[in-house]
Parts: sequence; C-alpha cells; structure tokens
Amino acid sequence: MNDPLGDMLTRIRNAQMRGKSTVRTPASKVRAWVLDVLASEGYIRGYERIEDGAFPELEISLKYFEGQPVIRELQRVSKPGRRVYMSVKDIPSVRQGLGVSIVSTSKGVMSDHSARSENVGGEVLCTIF
Repeated sequence: MNDPLGDMLTRIRNAQMRGKSTVRTPASKVRAWVLDVLASEGYIRGYERIEDGAFPELEISLKYFEGQPVIRELQRVSKPGRRVYMSVKDIPSVRQGLGVSIVSTSKGVMSDHSARSENVGGEVLCTIF
C-alpha cells in the first residue's frame, strides 16, 4: 500500500455510503493523529485501538445526523506523488470556514484554525466538509 492515509479516508467514505456504524483500518500513528482531529472537530464519534490479531487495527465509530453521514466530502490533498506544503497564511479555508483542513505541522497534526492560531504551516493532508 503506497498511501495508508488515503486508504483510511477511502474506507471511511465507503463505509458511510453503505450506512455502516463502524469501520476498521490498520493502525498507525499518523492515522491515529488524523482521527484525533476528526473526533475533536465532531466528524466521527471516536476510535478505538484493537489488538486482537497479528496486526493492530483502529475501529472508527462513524457519526450520522438524521440518517445522513456527518462527513459529506472527504478529500486527500497531499499525496505520495505530489506533496502540498503551505505557509500559515496560505492554508485554505474549506467552504468559507464550514469545513476543516487537516495540516501536519512541526507542532503535530492539527486542524487549519489551530495551525493559524499556533502560527505554523505545514503539509495539508486532507480536507473535510
């Protein structure tokens, strides 16, 4: 697998299209950091690390509102073939501030408004609306 984060985002997208309540993905630190941001922003209920097999997994609890998924759009911005780095003043605002960009900075993985308040730029991993 070349893009583990892109794989996790696709699993979330596919599970929500099917109306699943949970989805599992292989565990990694970057995936957990992105899920921390998604949970703190209210896009998922939470996640749990499961160590029942040979490889640990993350079980993500998806969130719905009136039968519709809370996450309407989930896009990968920086890809393995084309990394996208931005300074703090160039970090995009998703849907006039209604969505969130997840940025990997020198101070950790955080949302776009947290990066602006910390005055740090970095790699824009994905956008959520």
